[in-house]
Amino acid sequence: MHCPFCGHEETKVTDSRLAGEGRQIRRRRECLACGERFTTFETAELVMPQVVKSDHTREPFDMAKMRAGMLKALEKRPVGVEALDAAVERICHRLRNFGEREVDSRVIGELIMEELRQLDEVAYVRFASVYHRFQDVDEFREQLEQLDVSRRRDPATGQLPLLPGGVPGKGRK
Repeated sequence: MHCPFCGHEETKVTDSRLAGEGRQIRRRRECLACGERFTTFETAELVMPQVVKSDHTREPFDMAKMRAGMLKALEKRPVGVEALDAAVERICHRLRNFGEREVDSRVIGELIMEELRQLDEVAYVRFASVYHRFQDVDEFREQLEQLDVSRRRDPATGQLPLLPGGVPGKGRK
């Protein structure tokens, strides 16, 4: 680290502490040439992949844009900001874990819909209707039917009940 006062290349760390809720390291440094002291902050650089859009253009991933789209779908729905922020963080985490330099925008859209389905079914349908560009009521109805089928699945096994009207996951006596 170069000294910001004299530009000398050698400094020593005199103190290190966690800062920013554990997301940064604060370091006190001293220049070995002029003796001046200064503070630096170290943070992890988490590189997000480039987004490949449907027209094959590329743009940097924009978490604020993704969050705004999700927030629009969740408008006037009973979902807290904390739940939205956690969903956004899960999506970002999954994108980083792909380990790819580029991710197709359709993949991001599917991840968003997956999270919205867990948060609020109305928000999920709102987002899906815009994302899939529904042209008529039949496409909308088909999406609702798929949602209904997935809702009836047994949460433990992901399977439909064997008998009509049966309670998923409960045996008959």
